[in-house]
Amino acid sequence: MPNTSVLLAAAAETSKTDGPGWILRTVLIVGVLGAAFLAWVLLRNYGKGGDDDRD
Repeated sequence: MPNTSVLLAAAAETSKTDGPGWILRTVLIVGVLGAAFLAWVLLRNYGKGGDDDRD
């Protein structure tokens, strides 16, 4: 895997000519993935009944 500083430098160089910038793109991608993960965690037990009388 390439060095992180090289990846950051390449992303910074391309963000000078492309849209809103690499930080905003990263925040949006992480936000969407986080929302999907949160939905999965919240909904995975939704269909199961609530048996409160476990021994």
